[in-house]
Amino acid sequence: MTSSASLPSTASGPTVSSDPSDRRRWFALAIVMTAAFMDLVDVTIVNIAIPSIKSDTGASFSSIQWITAGYALAFAAGLITGGRLGDIYGRKRLFLIGIGGFTLASALCGFAANPEMLVASRILQGGTAALMVPQVLSIVHATFPAHERGKVFGLFGAIVGLGAVSGPLLGALLTEWNIAGLEWRPIFLINLPVGIAGLILGRKFITESKAPKALRLDLIGVALVTLALLMLIYPLTRGRELGWPVWGYVSMVGSLLVFLVLVVFERKKASKDGSPLVELSLFRVKSFAAGIAVQLTFGIGLGIFFLVWTLYMQMGLGWSELRAGTTGIPFSVAVSFAAGISVQKLVPRFGRKVLQAGALLMIAGLLLYIWESDRYGMGITSWQMALPLVVMGTGMGLIVAPLTDAVLSEVPKEHSGSASGLINTVQQMGNALGLGLVSVVFFGSISDRLAPQEVGPAFAEAFQHSLWWVAGVLVVIFLVMFALPARPRQHVEGGDEGMDTVAEPEVELGKEPALTP
Repeated sequence: MTSSASLPSTASGPTVSSDPSDRRRWFALAIVMTAAFMDLVDVTIVNIAIPSIKSDTGASFSSIQWITAGYALAFAAGLITGGRLGDIYGRKRLFLIGIGGFTLASALCGFAANPEMLVASRILQGGTAALMVPQVLSIVHATFPAHERGKVFGLFGAIVGLGAVSGPLLGALLTEWNIAGLEWRPIFLINLPVGIAGLILGRKFITESKAPKALRLDLIGVALVTLALLMLIYPLTRGRELGWPVWGYVSMVGSLLVFLVLVVFERKKASKDGSPLVELSLFRVKSFAAGIAVQLTFGIGLGIFFLVWTLYMQMGLGWSELRAGTTGIPFSVAVSFAAGISVQKLVPRFGRKVLQAGALLMIAGLLLYIWESDRYGMGITSWQMALPLVVMGTGMGLIVAPLTDAVLSEVPKEHSGSASGLINTVQQMGNALGLGLVSVVFFGSISDRLAPQEVGPAFAEAFQHSLWWVAGVLVVIFLVMFALPARPRQHVEGGDEGMDTVAEPEVELGKEPALTP
């Protein structure tokens, strides 16, 4: 998860320490990496505890959707602005405000008295994460000289891989252990000591840095994007529960008009002060426009899959949190492995075909999952799920690691920062939209009145129905990928300056919600 702020940060050159004896920068690195890991785990840890949250708080299914979608929406809406705030007011300052707010929001989540408070606290968490996360790589750029950054970005890759495995497992263990009778609440409260330590140590070890020519804020653009998404996602989430009222359809149609207003406003702002939230000129680059479409639809598919998968295993099959969490390990391992070989070995040789092969593998894994779920019914085991999950995870790994670089390969280097931020923002928006669509593709095929013995088969059937939707989304992704460059070229050239503007290392953090169940 990144923003435009994490790219052009080299202008703060004086803060970079090249003295090997200066250990403060390594403490700073450990602090920001811990914060990034905390955010990554917090995204993945929630899904596994959803059934426990529902049974304990009496949350409706629409509230459950907003517990996940609210975070993604707030995070997406604030990403680029959070990065620019760091450029203007100082990355250390915004990082500390972000981690402090994230810690406070975690406490509010952990002590939420009802579903409404939990949803509101999750939205606050997403908003504060949008202040914290964009500063992470900006601080790295401002703190480490160019020759050390390869090692640092390698560590970030390891953190992402660790989070992919530990998030669901940690959520399962904390929920199953039922510490002090708190059930699901420790999945949020565990952030408190980590966040407080990060706040104290960050003040001491992180060096302040700013961009000398920071862009102005586009708060009106942020408001328009947020309003349009709310007008689209809220009716999708609540529509089934409310009997699909007319105002819901009006709101969804109205969201398209708000998006149109956004386009008009961004054009005027670009000509006025050159600092729009969305750099519309980027869409004249065919590969970038296609890549944005891929990111959006990919986020939609993943938003649908991971939520319905959790509901299927725990509420449909009746599995414990621990069993559901460990079932996802083959998927996480396959993603991490395939992501590594795709960038290092496959993409340099085969180019775009690697990403398209990933989409086809994910489709194959989904079809295999549908077949197994239908054949084995309620008696399906974790071992029987392993093969489709490995196939799907391998396919996802072939896509997530090289996709951002492919999308940015033909973007002019002066726009690489805003392009990278927009890519990550769009995928988060897609994720929020996918979570909203769960009401349609999953709950829409489940009867409102089910006898206890009918719940499991109904959830299994709804799961299969949802996977067909996800497979359809991936077919669209496969076709749109033909507009990507056949062999992505490095979009920036040069020495230290090139390293500072290249967005490639941000691919890892930009995919956090996508990497894990």
